[in-house]
Amino acid sequence: MEILNSSLIDWSRAQFALTAMYHWLFVPLTLGLGVIMAVMETMYVRTGNEQWKKTAKFWMVIFGINFAIGVATGLIMEFQFGTNWSNYSWFVGDIFGAPLAIEAMLAFFMEATFISVMFFGWKRVSKGFHLTATWLTVIGATLSALWILIANAWMQYPVGMEFNPDTVRNEMNDFWAVVLSPVAINKFFHAVVSSWILGAAVVAGVAAWYMLKKREAEFSKQSMQVAAIIGILGVVLTAYTGHGSAYQVAQKQPMKLAAMEGLYEGQHGAGLIAVALPNPAKKSYDDGVDPYIFKLEFPKLLSWMGYGGDFDAFVPGINDIIKGGYELPNGSKALSFEEKKQRGRMAITALADYQKAVKNGDQAQAAGYKTVLAENYPYFGYGYLDSPDQLVPHIPVVFWSFHIMVYLGGLFILLFIVLWWFLRKNTLQNKKWLLWSAIISIPLAYICGQLGWMVAEFGRQPWAIQDVMPLQAALSALSANSVITTFFIFLVLFTALLIAEIRIMLNQIRKGPKAE
Repeated sequence: MEILNSSLIDWSRAQFALTAMYHWLFVPLTLGLGVIMAVMETMYVRTGNEQWKKTAKFWMVIFGINFAIGVATGLIMEFQFGTNWSNYSWFVGDIFGAPLAIEAMLAFFMEATFISVMFFGWKRVSKGFHLTATWLTVIGATLSALWILIANAWMQYPVGMEFNPDTVRNEMNDFWAVVLSPVAINKFFHAVVSSWILGAAVVAGVAAWYMLKKREAEFSKQSMQVAAIIGILGVVLTAYTGHGSAYQVAQKQPMKLAAMEGLYEGQHGAGLIAVALPNPAKKSYDDGVDPYIFKLEFPKLLSWMGYGGDFDAFVPGINDIIKGGYELPNGSKALSFEEKKQRGRMAITALADYQKAVKNGDQAQAAGYKTVLAENYPYFGYGYLDSPDQLVPHIPVVFWSFHIMVYLGGLFILLFIVLWWFLRKNTLQNKKWLLWSAIISIPLAYICGQLGWMVAEFGRQPWAIQDVMPLQAALSALSANSVITTFFIFLVLFTALLIAEIRIMLNQIRKGPKAE
């Protein structure tokens, strides 16, 4: 694997980030709105109230618009693994490709099959069958997210694999270890239930607009009712799974946790920051500058969250992770960056020596080199790094992304509870300030979702695969100019798709729900 120039790395990262961020504008609305419209149709089948059917059909139209454009952006994102990240695809394609293949064969075809019944089967099938098709469409979309998130979680925590030095590829040796990885399970539930927040925010915001315009009173009340309940449930479950994420990050990616909290020096009984102002003069992990101008924290809560309820557990900071020497949860001592780099280069050298020995027919030497490779392979990726600076993600981006996301989560639980309360009192339509707050919450919900992914992906830099493959080893042998060109092509294309979707959705909202 050849270490390529930083310009190509930066532009390849930017192109994938662009595609992923645009794609994630559509996916969470699909997941969240799908549950909401299915609940609405369930209410129609249970009550026989035609107004519920009218409400459900309106949101199905919005779902369909968003679903179609989400598929288009997702396909382009997957192609980049072959075009921009071919070394990555070669190195782990046997593992990473399996969840994506299952997603295409099972989940995508499942949702594609039943979505046609959902849209065109109202007068062709029974109420019960149509409701089943709607829920299966939603389940299909959720299963699609499951397999993609399993693939992403494996990059964060690679398990269930064995490196084959003869093919220079990682091969899956335990499918269920990949699928049932604790990181994958938690990531799946966290991503899905957080999408309910976005779906609820969009439905509540649109319903609020109708209330301000004094239109579609019954439709608005039904939409707001479901949105408030799903929103409250979504925020509570997101907070719960977020706690699970903190534990998994602390155990599997301590550098990400340190970046999220701006923790440079580890400590026992580490506090969780409530409010803080990072010091802009802090330029490096080892420059001796105080990382904060001020901070207010919840005492010992970070230790409790990250280490299974132990309020006095040691949480390593950035300097500890680089210098090593602290005690790990399993009782061993953490290696320093230099030790990991040395072992990584031993693994790389052993791989090259093994291949030479095999070529020369020296089986005894080959077996010895293979043993050295296996012993040091957990640090294989460190052999491609030169300095500890490369191990530290961009702290301000990760810190602010995490904390703004948490603040917005607190805002949403308050908003949905207040919306539910005034709706229950039948006075919501008179609270203009609250209705405008619901409308403003729509872009805030999108921002919150994007920030979550920024924490996940910026926080694991420089790794394409945690500890095994850094980004510079995963790149294709492309010219930076070609990546720059396609970056701007995608930027124009995706922006045009986004504008088209917004215009179509706004047009549908202005028209309102159709009468039967």
